[in-house]
Amino acid sequence: MKRPWVVRGIRIVVDLGIPTALFYGLRAFGLSIYLTLVIAAVLPAAVAVVRLLRSGKIEGLALFMMSVMLISTVVSLIDGSPQFLLARGAWMTGIAGFWFIGSAWATRPLAFHYTRPVLEHRTRIVSIPGDWDELWERLPKFRRIWRIGSILWGISLLGDSAARVVMAYTLPANLVPALGNVLYLVTSLVLIVITNIYYVGAGLYDRRSRLYAPLAQAEPAGPVSG
Repeated sequence: MKRPWVVRGIRIVVDLGIPTALFYGLRAFGLSIYLTLVIAAVLPAAVAVVRLLRSGKIEGLALFMMSVMLISTVVSLIDGSPQFLLARGAWMTGIAGFWFIGSAWATRPLAFHYTRPVLEHRTRIVSIPGDWDELWERLPKFRRIWRIGSILWGISLLGDSAARVVMAYTLPANLVPALGNVLYLVTSLVLIVITNIYYVGAGLYDRRSRLYAPLAQAEPAGPVSG
């Protein structure tokens, strides 16, 4: 059985690699920049719909990602300019950024949902004790970590969105798709570094930290020797 982070990594490579390869392949065959961008925008959106329908269940994260992709694709096609289509990724990361920030006040922030499959019960990676639903209910500081984490994610994604707009309107069209993938990797790396610095400082990875003190206080005392 594949680990969640492996599956997610493979899906990211596929989702980034196929549209980019399709773009440069169609350009090599002489298609116009606009028609190439339309095909490269519509295909991933169609794949996302098929993937969701085949799964047989509508999960919050999957619905979120598909909604962002479809909205950005439709809006890009309405404008009709190559630059606007090139900036389609900015719509995705921009909407996602605002969604992350807004989720900080939801029942469960998006950073919580995204991180949980990777870290929960992964004692070889980090030392986070217990079930995350229980930790969420019992530890106010645990809830605060994911609310702040979602805001950090949101700010980073909004920065990514702004950079994609600048790239789309200032750089040669044929460079933008490849550089967009590079920017995705850079944004992901920055997110990982920034959020993990915060998580370490907040004591998330250390079960001896003050974050988990309420759990130790609630544990029943051991038998008293005579």
